[in-house]
Amino acid sequence: MLPQWIIEKKRDGKALTEQELAFFIHGYTRGDIPDYQAAAFAMAVYFKGMTPAETSALTKVMMNSGETIDTRSIIGPKVDKHSTGGIGDKISIPLAPLVASCGVKVPMISGRGLGITGGTLDKLESIPGFNVQLQPPAFLAVLQSCGCAMIGQTPQIVPADRKLYALRDVTATVPSIPLIVSSIMSKKLAEGIDGLVLDIKCGSGAFMQTPGKAKELANALLSVGRAMGKRVRALITAMDEPLGRTVGNALEVAESIAILRDEGPADSTDLTLELAAEMLVLAGISPSTEVAFPLLRQKLKSGDALKVFRKMIAAQGGDPSVVENPALLPSAPCRKILHSGSAGYITSVNAETVGRVALLLGAGRTKTTDTVDHAAGISDLAKSGERVMMGQPLAALHASTPDRINEALPLLKDAFIIKPAPVTARPLILDRI
Repeated sequence: MLPQWIIEKKRDGKALTEQELAFFIHGYTRGDIPDYQAAAFAMAVYFKGMTPAETSALTKVMMNSGETIDTRSIIGPKVDKHSTGGIGDKISIPLAPLVASCGVKVPMISGRGLGITGGTLDKLESIPGFNVQLQPPAFLAVLQSCGCAMIGQTPQIVPADRKLYALRDVTATVPSIPLIVSSIMSKKLAEGIDGLVLDIKCGSGAFMQTPGKAKELANALLSVGRAMGKRVRALITAMDEPLGRTVGNALEVAESIAILRDEGPADSTDLTLELAAEMLVLAGISPSTEVAFPLLRQKLKSGDALKVFRKMIAAQGGDPSVVENPALLPSAPCRKILHSGSAGYITSVNAETVGRVALLLGAGRTKTTDTVDHAAGISDLAKSGERVMMGQPLAALHASTPDRINEALPLLKDAFIIKPAPVTARPLILDRI
């Protein structure tokens, strides 16, 4: 078997076997197959697509390209959640301890931010001392003792994805549903989970900007998960405006703590509860989401979920006192308020624009080697539907220098559309699959 035969077969629109995919992917991971042939393979998949069976086979091959985490020693149902990424999407941080407080084990391998979308790992690393680079034995120990653990992908876990994604990023082949699905699911299934809830973002601040494309991705992800014997559910959620009132790493951790105190913004709290309820159903803890909601709300009100988060922070080397005193999180030396230039109702807050502003302030990275400013970002965001007066604050910008703020301020002003009359708000959850 030769690599070019596999490229030719996919170029001509023919389905590849699991054996052919294993030969190609494992060869590329080892370095036997060069980048230029892998790029040709990715481009062929981009244009010709894959059948559901091919996508499942590719996912399995990628998952088995390295180590998988054996969670059989962990007692209890193991369920995770994955989001396709959005602006202000800090939901994983309060979600994991909330679900864990209900008796579900949540092994979570998360990613870093790139471009305008933030990453859970960058947010967690704004907690002084928090270690996201645990090896599998330490990861399992935290999972057993706390009920949840949140780490990054190690070099040994799904190395094929690490290498192939970097190649896709520079060859314009990222927007391929089979490649997206195999990338997401290979990492999630390597965690040793029983079930997975997917949050597929849809809107101006999301990778999938139309409901049709979001549903196509959701169905492809569900198909692979079920083919591999996992219980999977998906929500398609709106990402036309930022989630919550903060964008930026430390700022989003502070908001996550507020959610766990049952004091968070309505939209980010509601989405946390919706996803958590789906996870409890998959875990068999609750027969329906309707039954799950009272239990979840009680765990927030009682402080049980917050205690789990505190325990996890300590177990992963972080300073748990940030839970009682979020002021211990990094804070930016420069801060400026954006004031409204008119009176009326906020009819939209453009998520993509807000993401670009956060990037200008230093909260994100444009390439993987960039350094993130954990203190930078935007807080106190006004929300759609709210009435504002002339001169009223719309947001606060946080950065290391005044120059960064002055560059970002005009762009953030353009993100807010204010009109004389209110408009009907778009629902947060667009579909359930």
